[in-house]
Amino acid sequence: MSATRTTHVSADRLPGWLQRFAAGNGAVTLTPEHGGLHVAAANGTEADLLAPWPDDGRPGRGADDVERLISLAGQSRTLGLVLLRRGGYAVGVARDGMLLASKAGNRYVQSRTAAGGGSQQRFARRRTNQADALVQTAAEQAARIFTEQPPEYLVLGGDRALTELLAGERVFQPFSGLSRLRPLDVPDPKLAVLAKAAKDASSVFVRVTVP
Repeated sequence: MSATRTTHVSADRLPGWLQRFAAGNGAVTLTPEHGGLHVAAANGTEADLLAPWPDDGRPGRGADDVERLISLAGQSRTLGLVLLRRGGYAVGVARDGMLLASKAGNRYVQSRTAAGGGSQQRFARRRTNQADALVQTAAEQAARIFTEQPPEYLVLGGDRALTELLAGERVFQPFSGLSRLRPLDVPDPKLAVLAKAAKDASSVFVRVTVP
């Protein structure tokens, strides 16, 4: 069986990462694939390197595929981030991996219960109302920040069901049609988590598969 791990590597660190990958796994072969690079090492270890965003008419420049990927990933793009999990949210606008504006907050949403009958139904309604309030608050804060600092792309993270609900909120409609970048798996949304998400969303996504 193979093992897979993922990480994010900023454009300026990618040459060093590739050198260390080759040093640890043997000679590598690079193949352009799906808007990024597939790296195959002599020992059978493979890596997929994906640009943080599509070129959208602004392709990376360089003498080879690695240089072009680094150039593309190093471009200045403005991202709108929404991180949402039961109990909290964090929203912000980032450029060059740095937050330009941000807001985080908490909204309690109860955990599921094993109770049955009428109690379970009342609990389910209360939980739904709490989740709706969380989503609405996050949507309002995101819309406010995105209006002040318009993003080019949308990055969602956390609970996918909740972020999809947020994208459907009326107040968020002007931004729900933005091109979406790769979703992020994040812990409870806090400002520190949002700051890391801004860096990750602006970096090359790396998936390493070890045979």
